[in-house]
Amino acid sequence: MIPPAAPKASQDKIVRRKLSDQVLDKLREMILSHELKPGDHMPSERALMERFGVGRPAVREALQNLHNSGLISINHGERSRVNAIDANTVLSQSDQVARMVLSAAPDNLEHLKQARQMFELGMVRLAAQQATPQDIADLRSIHATQSMQDQDATAFIEADMRFHTRIAEISGNPIIVSVSRAMLGWLFEYHVSLLHWSGKEDVTLAEHAKIIDLVEAGDADGAVSEMAKHLDRAAAVFEPKG
Repeated sequence: MIPPAAPKASQDKIVRRKLSDQVLDKLREMILSHELKPGDHMPSERALMERFGVGRPAVREALQNLHNSGLISINHGERSRVNAIDANTVLSQSDQVARMVLSAAPDNLEHLKQARQMFELGMVRLAAQQATPQDIADLRSIHATQSMQDQDATAFIEADMRFHTRIAEISGNPIIVSVSRAMLGWLFEYHVSLLHWSGKEDVTLAEHAKIIDLVEAGDADGAVSEMAKHLDRAAAVFEPKG
């Protein structure tokens, strides 16, 4: 006798979804379809309750989830507004996850350093190929500001971040800029030991100056080589906290 067929896998079971999740899906569709555009006010809670036939708790939970994901901004006393959806929106929402990933294992910090180096070498090559006189002037201005912050480690590092971000901006690619800013933030904010900067400020400034000169000269290979040396030396300042 043939035994009865085994029951289907549990993944075939129909799971009843929360009302707030269904409302969240509808709100996302309204944003992605451009029914709601960046800068628009979100409909009132009452209007959403009537449109979707749900209660206030489901609407509020869905709106809070949109806020947590960066798609809308909720300000007390004002109607919620739709945010612009771009690479910055996505990457800024990944900061908490990035912190957890970097803290999970020492190797993850080394992987981030390697990824940053590969990324920055590509950026500086583009900069040497595309930099305008205004780009060079901006880099020299940042360098001058950084040179006056050699007694303030935090301000010195902030200027360092602006220098590398400005190189990224020369690409004209907003995704490159956003990824660069995110990686720098993860490194500097979560894994930098400020004490390591003591005594190395002059070296950093000299390396930055040489990179600017090579970018201005359009020497892509030279700029890549100098940036590689700079990042190799600077890599030692990043270490897990605690």
